[in-house]
Amino acid sequence: MDLVHDKAFLNNGAPKMFVKPRERLLRLGLRYRASQSSLASNSRCQSVHQIRDNCNRFLFCSHMASDRNSASGTGTGTAGEEKTVKVPSKDSRRKHEKNEDLSDEELALKQQLDLYVEMVQDPDPGLQKVALESMRQEIQTSTSSMTSVPKPLKFLRPHYETLKSYYATMLDSDLKKHLADILSVLALTMSAEGERESLKYRLLGSEGDIGSWGHEYVRNLAGECAEEYAKRQSGEETSILDLMEVVIDIVVFHIKHNAETEVVDLLMEVEYIDLLIDHMDNTNFKRTCLYLTSASRYLPDPDNVLILDVAYMIYLKFEEYPNALQIALFIDNIQEVSQIFIDCDDMLQKKQFSYIVARHGMHFELDDEMASEDDDRFALQDIVNNAKLSEGYLTLAREIEVMEPKSPEDIYKAHLLDGRASAGASVDSARQNLAATFVNAFVNAGFGRDKLMTVPSDSSSGSSGNWLFKNKDDGKASAAASLGMILLWDVDSGLAQIDKYFHSNDNHVIAGALLGVGIVNCGIKNDFDPALALLGNYTDKEDSSIRIGAIMGLGIAYAGSQNEQLYDKLSRILNDAKAPLDVIAFTAISLGLICVGSCDHDAAQAIIFALMDRNAAELQEPLFRFLPLGLGLLYLGKQESVEATTEISKTFNEKIRKYCDMTLLSCAFAGTGDVLVVQKLLGHCAQHLLRGEAHQGPAVLGIAMVAMAEELGLEMGIRSLEHLLQYGEQNIRRAVPLALGLLCISNPKVNVMDTLSRLSHDADSEVAMAAVISLGLIGAGTNNARIAGMLRNLSSYYYEDASLLFCVRISQGLVHLGKGLLTLNPYHSDRFLLSPTALAGLITMLHACLNMKAIILGKYHFVLYFLVLAMQPRMLMTVDENLKPLSVPVRVGQAVDVVGQAGRPKTITGFQTHSTPVLLAAGERAELATEKYIPLSPFLEGFIVLTENPEYREDH
Repeated sequence: MDLVHDKAFLNNGAPKMFVKPRERLLRLGLRYRASQSSLASNSRCQSVHQIRDNCNRFLFCSHMASDRNSASGTGTGTAGEEKTVKVPSKDSRRKHEKNEDLSDEELALKQQLDLYVEMVQDPDPGLQKVALESMRQEIQTSTSSMTSVPKPLKFLRPHYETLKSYYATMLDSDLKKHLADILSVLALTMSAEGERESLKYRLLGSEGDIGSWGHEYVRNLAGECAEEYAKRQSGEETSILDLMEVVIDIVVFHIKHNAETEVVDLLMEVEYIDLLIDHMDNTNFKRTCLYLTSASRYLPDPDNVLILDVAYMIYLKFEEYPNALQIALFIDNIQEVSQIFIDCDDMLQKKQFSYIVARHGMHFELDDEMASEDDDRFALQDIVNNAKLSEGYLTLAREIEVMEPKSPEDIYKAHLLDGRASAGASVDSARQNLAATFVNAFVNAGFGRDKLMTVPSDSSSGSSGNWLFKNKDDGKASAAASLGMILLWDVDSGLAQIDKYFHSNDNHVIAGALLGVGIVNCGIKNDFDPALALLGNYTDKEDSSIRIGAIMGLGIAYAGSQNEQLYDKLSRILNDAKAPLDVIAFTAISLGLICVGSCDHDAAQAIIFALMDRNAAELQEPLFRFLPLGLGLLYLGKQESVEATTEISKTFNEKIRKYCDMTLLSCAFAGTGDVLVVQKLLGHCAQHLLRGEAHQGPAVLGIAMVAMAEELGLEMGIRSLEHLLQYGEQNIRRAVPLALGLLCISNPKVNVMDTLSRLSHDADSEVAMAAVISLGLIGAGTNNARIAGMLRNLSSYYYEDASLLFCVRISQGLVHLGKGLLTLNPYHSDRFLLSPTALAGLITMLHACLNMKAIILGKYHFVLYFLVLAMQPRMLMTVDENLKPLSVPVRVGQAVDVVGQAGRPKTITGFQTHSTPVLLAAGERAELATEKYIPLSPFLEGFIVLTENPEYREDH
């Protein structure tokens, strides 16, 4: 029957069976069309498209018929019947108005979809198939790129429940599966919250291409998979095989469309992250691993380690060994570090690995398996032992032209102030000379020359001996030890110059020399162990100051080494009931530093026994708090490993119990960013106790120690600490500036700088002192002009207060640390890795500052030298294949977070181009500005080995 015949058929009057409402007319007409077509082509030979064309032709004819009837004004009844005028109801009027809002094209689509819904419910399978295929094509065409709710989904909304009801009555068949597919897509906009109907019908439907329904459908399905997995895990149903089939389909689709971040999110939700390894290729593994390592910071233990293990495996799969090494260092797995050295065959890459391990401060011994040639192994071990650090640092200083020594007066710049400042020197000359000693040590750290300690004895400015004896008693110890700071990392020259002080008749000078030996050897390992040989014999001397100098020197020299010989020596001192409290305190700290983060059971037991053996009077001593700190350092960053020791701490005397609990908790979760721990610590700080409790100080520091892990937590930590300033008790307010100093160490944030500047004028002198010291910490090694100006003004403001002036001088020395070449930041490798020894040194010094008057301003001011553990050059030094300095152009700019961004986004912004070596400030990142060389490390910090690019061609 052709189109002309159709028109004639409708115009000349249809049989009475066709005089029905319009929907019935269309449905019966289509059935007639389908049956006629079936007869003509034997039902199986005709394509779906032909049937669909016929349907559309009949739809057009029906439009013509209805238009004709309305135009002629004739009714559809038989002749002679009385005409009935129907008044439209409100619903029909609304429907009519709604349809008027649609364009002709939309109206046609709506009517067509209404027709398909009717056809789906028809008993004829052929008609059902036509309708389902047509509906599928309409939906797939519209959902491939979804910017708003597609028209087919919008028009099918009213029919969702109808189709669901009809689906429930259908017998199992391919048609039922096709309808399930369509219902699955309709559920995208129609399903009730939490019903997960999209997934339900997907599991019941056909196993077709999941991506053909569009990205939004796949994303929605991924979300429902995660919900369903969580429900099944918590309920009785444990089988997830059907669910995982859908998950794998989603993973394949997302990987194909560069949506690796969504794949990681889904696989983390369904706890099947290992699946990722099989789907990685050269084009997507770097983006995926970057997202994995970033996401790990927001996951609890042990989930974070599982995520990092997957990233480690992916990096190994594609032989990205430097990245794999950084993950192995992050999770503190020495077996994985060793495996990387074994797996990699490139000697140059192994040299780069050695530089990374050395910067991290890990104690690492190479064996024959890691480097078979003796010469190669010795060369690598030298790098790991930091033997080249002093040489590289001095090369940097020469390039930047800051080799000329500076005196404390060059730092104070008293000439810029009014006449009041000059009076400060005569108030307490011994105290000011002591301050000058520290300033001189900090400013000239590592340069080997200064104007106080290393000047020739016949110089007109006076000899080093003259300066030494311008200090009183304990001040002499700090002055002698400052020589170790000036000769930092230069072991041979340092030991030769310090040796003369061992022959002194003054015990304080000998104590300082012993400490100086430890400082010179800080971070440097030598096969001959000169520090142990020189200091070991002095730990059992009768004089307390000599013993403390030797013990503290050993702690600094062997921090992180887990040296068993030292453990035995220090354990004996801890078990000595006759040993003075200060000796015991520094022994506990040194033992904690040597075994930092090791969870060593024997070391913990030794400190616990020492804690239990002390009488009630000693528990009140400020130095006694070093014992819980030494215990905490054993578990630094090890999270749940501390639980057994925490239980034991509940048996301690109540005067020290809470302090011990807070110290253990804050140390164990340091650098983890654990929000629950921060909340717990804030809970302790929120208590308004009648008398100031000492345990609230470590709780405040703990907030900073935990929150410093990543930028978001850091900002939240700063806000929380500002609340504590407003509402906290006095003992809490005294700790807040120190916590702010730790959060922004060597990173002078303007808001923190302003807060500390305000607190430096606080009515409470201890709050003011803590704020002044923290100004030095946040500006450490930055030469920040604003902080330097603040401190100059403070030196004028506090010219009559010797204690506060001393703190101001210390901070001035810290701001100009190493003439601006050093940093105290324990984070490195693009803020990914945290050096445990560096953090341990900072924590120890800050705990001492919790009782400033008794320790820093008392006779134990040399605890400031614990900062040497965190001192590192903030440089980028590029070297060639022979490890000789190689100057190349680099771009240095503000680091940009590119995690999860599409394409190849720029990693730095606002950059400037320099020639190496260059200095890197906090938050800065460098990248090579030439293609002539290839760096062997993904993060351009510290020492970077460059190889020539074989594909590089000079432009002529």
